[in-house]
Amino acid sequence: MKKKRLIIVVSLVFFCGLLGYFYKVFAAEKPTVAVVIKDSKTEYWKIMISGIEKGFASFGAKGKIYAPDQNNGDQLAILKRVLKEKPDALILSPQDPAASIPILEEFKKKHIPVLLVDTGIKWSGQTSFIGTDNPSLGEKAGELLSSMLQPGDKVALVGVITKDPVSGDRIQGAKKALNTVGIETVGSNILYNDYTTKVTPVFAKMLKNNPDIKGVFASNDIMALQVIKYLKEKGLNIPVVGADGIIDMLKYVKNGTSKGSVAQNPYDMGYISVENALKAIKGQRVEKKIDSDVDIITADNAKSKLEFLEALKD
Repeated sequence: MKKKRLIIVVSLVFFCGLLGYFYKVFAAEKPTVAVVIKDSKTEYWKIMISGIEKGFASFGAKGKIYAPDQNNGDQLAILKRVLKEKPDALILSPQDPAASIPILEEFKKKHIPVLLVDTGIKWSGQTSFIGTDNPSLGEKAGELLSSMLQPGDKVALVGVITKDPVSGDRIQGAKKALNTVGIETVGSNILYNDYTTKVTPVFAKMLKNNPDIKGVFASNDIMALQVIKYLKEKGLNIPVVGADGIIDMLKYVKNGTSKGSVAQNPYDMGYISVENALKAIKGQRVEKKIDSDVDIITADNAKSKLEFLEALKD
């Protein structure tokens, strides 16, 4: 009888222990990852958000995504609020890299891993940078454009003036590739706040001053599309290469209106940044720099890339 009771007691203890284990596994708080990006409304960032959300689901993270807008205020103010929430990790795409460093130092003091996505910072405290090598992207765009031209031709370079180096790095990379094969370059930069409306008049002036322009590289597809529209209105057949690989540009590449785009992979950036944030939280090794690579988009592969991006919208 005593033996039977002992078996029952041992079984109950084992069963309770098993219940406790499953409670810990399933009821444990998921690690929290705060994501602060530059924007949440334009297509590029919406694609990145899709990758981030997929990462949250795949790796079991509880995440929040923040972006500056009229209600949220500026990005530095958002970072200060996030710091008070004490997330287990921070993923950031800085609008003003240099100005972000003091607040990021506060995250570091609290032992919160900081992963940078899309835009880097000259700061030794970061856990990792996940994104595109923008000088390399510019070089690939320049090589793509040069394959459509001849040595001695002239190319217009259209960039954006911002506090981060993305546009400038792309322009310099394109210039290097074009100049290497004997193609002359002329350039103009547009203030970030004006680039969605001022590209056409700025480019029109460039074309007036340089009527022998034979090609155009724009440091993002939004500007490239405006240049294409202007050239079309003027009846000019000049190849234009953009960067980012947004849906409208891919449609133009697919139907032959544009010769190509050098596409970043914002979906992959978002997904990989969450994957590595979870590694950092667990104390696992994380690479200091992770290149999310670029795709050269031409008529041959535009359709498959377009189908992937359009599926994210559904």
